[in-house]
Amino acid sequence: MVERMRYRVYLAHGVLIIGAVLILMPVWVAFVASTHTIDTLLSGGVPLLPGRAIVENYATIFGADIQRAGGTPVLSMLFNSSVMALGITVGKIAISIIAAYAIVYFRFPFRMLCFWLIFVTLMLPVEVRILPTFKIVADLGLLNSYVGLTLPLIASATATFLFRQFFMTVPDQLVEAARIDGAGPVKFFVDILLPLSRTNIAALFVILFLYGWNQYLWPLLVTTEERYYTIVMGIQRMVTVSESLPTWHLVMATSIVAMLPPILVVVLMQRLFVKGLVETEK
Repeated sequence: MVERMRYRVYLAHGVLIIGAVLILMPVWVAFVASTHTIDTLLSGGVPLLPGRAIVENYATIFGADIQRAGGTPVLSMLFNSSVMALGITVGKIAISIIAAYAIVYFRFPFRMLCFWLIFVTLMLPVEVRILPTFKIVADLGLLNSYVGLTLPLIASATATFLFRQFFMTVPDQLVEAARIDGAGPVKFFVDILLPLSRTNIAALFVILFLYGWNQYLWPLLVTTEERYYTIVMGIQRMVTVSESLPTWHLVMATSIVAMLPPILVVVLMQRLFVKGLVETEK
C-alpha cells in the first residue's frame, strides 16, 4: 500500500512537472529570443540558450531607439496600461460591491428586476456593444484620454453577482447585532462587510487586473495618439511594421516586460486570491 501511494505521488509530480514545462517553454523561448540579435533569429532557428545582446535589447526598448523599430517607449505604454488596468479594477470592484450591497440589504421596488437586468448584461460583451459605446465616448469628447480608456469598461455583472452571493451568506444575526449596536447602513458596510469581503476583493482584483491589462480592441479604437498607447497595442504595432521585417528580438523583449506587472500582482496576492476562490466559511 505504501509503495502504491508513493508511485501515485511520483506520477502526480511527474504530470505537474510536464505541465509546467509545457506552459513555461513558450515564455523561455520568448526570453531567449529577447537576448539575441535579429540576425541570429533570422538565421534559421531559435536558440535555446540566452545570448549576449540582453543588455542592448532591453536598453533599446526603454530608450528612444524603439521608435525607429515601429514602437513607442515601453515606460510610457506600461504607465498607460497600469492606469487602465487599475482604473478598471478599482472601478469594477467599487461599483459592484455597492450594487450588490443595495440589492441584498435594501428593500426597494423592482429590486430583483434590477439585479437580473445587471446579470443579463453578461450576454453583451464589449465586442457586441462596441459601436454604440464608441459613439457615446466620442460624443462626450473622451477619445484619447484615460477616462475614455477605463470608464466604458467599469461595469461588471460578474463581480456584482459574486458579491451578492457572498453577502447572502452573511448571517442575519450579524445584521441584527449591528443594528442593535446602532450601526447605520454605511457603518455596517464599512466596518463589517468590507473586512469580511477582503478575500473576495483580492480574488476579483487579480482577475480584473489581468482583464484590464490584456485589453486590446477597446484601446485600439479610442486612442489615436501614441502617448495613450497601451503595452498590448505597442507589441502589435511592432509586429505589423510596414516596409520592413519585424524586429523580433525587440518584440520578444517588450513581451517579457509586459508580463512582469501581471505576474507581480498574482505573486503578491496569490494567498488571498486562492483563499478567496476556495473559502466557503466566512
